Amino acid sequence: MIKFAYTILYVQDVTKSIEFYEKSFGFERKFITPDNDYGELNTGETTISFASINLAKSNLPDGFIESKSAEKPFATELGFVTDEVEKFIEQSIKSGANLVQQPKQKPWGQTVAYIRDIDGFLIEICTPMD
Repeated sequence: MIKFAYTILYVQDVTKSIEFYEKSFGFERKFITPDNDYGELNTGETTISFASINLAKSNLPDGFIESKSAEKPFATELGFVTDEVEKFIEQSIKSGANLVQQPKQKPWGQTVAYIRDIDGFLIEICTPMD
């Protein structure tokens, strides 16, 4: 058996990033290490984790591409499902997110919007699929 357990985002400030997700979406903090180099949120079945850029560099000595708000987002997104798309768009913008795409109804009936978090990661906020 195998299970998708978590996604780790490499960020400048683990505590600041976790606080953004707490304020924007109401997720609860699972923990943050005393060195502020790793932390996790309770988000349901799959955990969102955060590792500092320095910790990531120690784990990946050949390097990686850092997420930067001033550049185009990676071809990856976090997807959050809710019946209250507008509410979470507003909360996330108040917490420092940038709106990428206003909520739009897709031909199959789903409402989908996109933001970038304070570290530049792309987030889709959408209604459930029927």
